[in-house]
Amino acid sequence: MVARVPVHLRLPSPLVGVPDDRLDRRGVRLLLKRDDLIHPDLPGNKWRKLKYNLVRAAEQGHPRLLTFGGAYSNHIRATAAAGFHFGFDTIGVIRGEEHTPLNLTLEYAVSRGMRLTYLDRSTYRRKHTPEVVDRLRREFGEFYLLPEGGSNELAVRGCAEVPAELAEPYDVICVPVGTGGTLAGIAGGLPAHRRAIGFSVLKGGEFLAGEVEELQRRAFGSPSKNWHIEYGFHFGGYAKRTGELDAFVADWADRHGTPLDRIYVAKMMYGIVALAEAGAFEPGTTVVAVITA
Repeated sequence: MVARVPVHLRLPSPLVGVPDDRLDRRGVRLLLKRDDLIHPDLPGNKWRKLKYNLVRAAEQGHPRLLTFGGAYSNHIRATAAAGFHFGFDTIGVIRGEEHTPLNLTLEYAVSRGMRLTYLDRSTYRRKHTPEVVDRLRREFGEFYLLPEGGSNELAVRGCAEVPAELAEPYDVICVPVGTGGTLAGIAGGLPAHRRAIGFSVLKGGEFLAGEVEELQRRAFGSPSKNWHIEYGFHFGGYAKRTGELDAFVADWADRHGTPLDRIYVAKMMYGIVALAEAGAFEPGTTVVAVITA
């Protein structure tokens, strides 16, 4: 797999200490794993999820990638960017009806050469059935299929590389959870005596534990026992926000000078601070928070 457009990936991504009095007084040290700085077009967990899928697609000789997502999907955006940089045609299958003008996410995808098509919500719920996939193949020809959100066993293996990049001692690593792929990979790549905590961004996300276990079975042969998911920090569900979350984001920017993505990262950071203040971490614990977006 050779890039047709120069790609300068910042790997390993930076690991930065962040003093915060709320954690300091509990004896908890916080490190941020800045995966958001890997590449402007492929930030966060997007590159890690796509990396081995792009290799597999190239090995199998696929000329195009097809994937699914909502109208504001960062995965759609990243797949379009990956196709642009690495020489694949890309097709984005979008949930719902077409709306014009395009929003910024879909406008960017089109600017990177992605062809958009739409499925009504009923059909979209059946998107991975042979009936729907065969229909898409008849319309677009052969393609390499990426699941919604990009989480499959190859994505998990890419995410499993994160722990090996951590050059400082740590005890706990935290990630937001939307589909489970990043948590599955990171937990699978942890050395002994380390644990991972996922923070669900979905309301009713208890099913995610089963998703993580299944992804680990497919990637590693069996699930690991070194992780759990917190379900109490979704703030109403995916892409939902409240005044409390907005206040936390504003306060974080005042304290540390950096914005937080509200869909994923802010919910995780709120959860880490809340758990620390509740005494969930023993004094002396070092926590790594992976900035995935």
